[in-house]
Amino acid sequence: MLFFACFVYTVFTACTASHPLNRSVMLNPLQVNILDSLLQANPQYFKEIIAQKDTLHVQLIYTQINRDEQNQPHFTDYLFNVNKDHYFYPASTVKMPVALLSLEKLNRLHIAGVNKFSPMVTDTSSTGESDAPSHYSVNKTTPTIAHYAKQIFLVSDNDAFNRLYEFMGQETIQQQLAAKGYPDAEIRHRLEVRLNDEQNRHTNAIHFYDTSGKLLYQQPAQYSKAVFEAKNIQLGKGYISNGQLVNTPFDFSLKNKLHLEDLHHILRSVIFPEAVPVQQRFNLTKEDYDFIYRYMSAYPNESQYPSYETANYNQAYVKFILFGAQKNAAIPSSLRIFNKVGDAYGFLTDVAYVVDFANQVEFMLSASIYCNSDGIFNDDKYDYETVGYPFMEQIGKVIYDYELQRKRAFKPNLDRFKIDYTKEY
Repeated sequence: MLFFACFVYTVFTACTASHPLNRSVMLNPLQVNILDSLLQANPQYFKEIIAQKDTLHVQLIYTQINRDEQNQPHFTDYLFNVNKDHYFYPASTVKMPVALLSLEKLNRLHIAGVNKFSPMVTDTSSTGESDAPSHYSVNKTTPTIAHYAKQIFLVSDNDAFNRLYEFMGQETIQQQLAAKGYPDAEIRHRLEVRLNDEQNRHTNAIHFYDTSGKLLYQQPAQYSKAVFEAKNIQLGKGYISNGQLVNTPFDFSLKNKLHLEDLHHILRSVIFPEAVPVQQRFNLTKEDYDFIYRYMSAYPNESQYPSYETANYNQAYVKFILFGAQKNAAIPSSLRIFNKVGDAYGFLTDVAYVVDFANQVEFMLSASIYCNSDGIFNDDKYDYETVGYPFMEQIGKVIYDYELQRKRAFKPNLDRFKIDYTKEY
C-alpha cells in the first residue's frame, strides 16, 4: 500500500505493484508513486532490476522539486527499496561530507590567515601514515584544503580524501555528523591504503603556513575514541587475499557506513541550505558554497589547477547518473550535475542534483546498486559495465525525460547555479 508522511517535504515509499505509467500522461503524485511507475513502465531497462532488487541491493531516491511564487523549493521524495538495514558499501561518497566538514572546520577555527587556500603540511605521526609536504608557494597545486576538495569533486581522488580525513580526525567526523542528524554514519577509515582499525584511529599532525613559510596553525596528531556499534556484516561467498581465494563471506563490519537517505539529505542541505533545519546545515560562507558548486558540477577539463587530460578523464567522468560509463558523451551546455559518486567492492552509487537551464528543469536522484554476481570480492570481476553503469544511465534518462514533460505551476529561477567555469579558485 502506498503511503506518505508530511515533514518538511513529502515522502512516498515505493512498492513494485503500482500501475504502469503511460509516459505521455501526467500523474497526481498524491495517487501514485511516480518512481515505481516509471520503473514498471520501462521493462526494457528495469524488469530484471525489479525482479532482483534485493539481490542487487538496489536503492533509489527521486526528489521532485516544485517552486512557489517566491521561488522557494518544495520537495516530494519517492523511494524505491530503500532500507537502512540493507548495508551497501558507500565507497567514495563518504568524501562529500568530509570535504564539507573540512571547510566548516576552517570557519570554526577562525584563525587569521588560515583558510582553504593556506599551504598545508601533513606529517607522519604513527605507524602506517604517509606525509604530504608543501613548498609554501602560490602555485595552485600546493597542498591546501581547497586543492584536496577540488580533487575530491572533480575526479574523486582517494589521497585527497585521506588528507581531509586526517585533518578532521575520525572522532570529530562522527561527532559532527551525528550533531547534524546522521547518528548512523560511520566514516572510520582511509581509502585505498591498508591500515587496520586501530591505525585508522590515529591521524597525522598537520601544519598550516603562509606563502613565506611562516607557521600559522599547528594541529597535533589525534587519536579517536569514537565508539561504533558492534555489527556483523558478512557479504558474498568469498574474497581474494594475497592472491588466494578464501571461501568465506567478506567482512564489512569495520568498513565505512553511510545510508543513501543520509547522503541524499546531505546533498540537499548543501544545494538548498535554507530548506533544512539550521542544525543540519554546514557552517559555510557564500564563497564556500560558490567554490563547492563550481567543482561539484564541473567537468575535469574545466580545471587548470589541477589539470586533467581528456584521454584519462573524459567529460562525463564520475557522472554516472545520465551518462553511465560513456567515454564520448555529448553533454548539452545547459545541463549540469552536482553530485558525488562511489564505486568499490562491486557497489556503485551516485547522489546527484540535476539542472537543465534551457528547459528550466531540476531534480534530485540518488541511486545505489550492487554489481558482483559471482559473490567474490577483490577479484576485479565486477559487473559495473554490464549492470551498474547501464542502470545509472537509464534511470537518469527516464527521470530526466519525465521531468522535461512534467507540468509546473511556477518555472524555477536557477540563476544561483549558473557558474562561470572559466573562473578558478
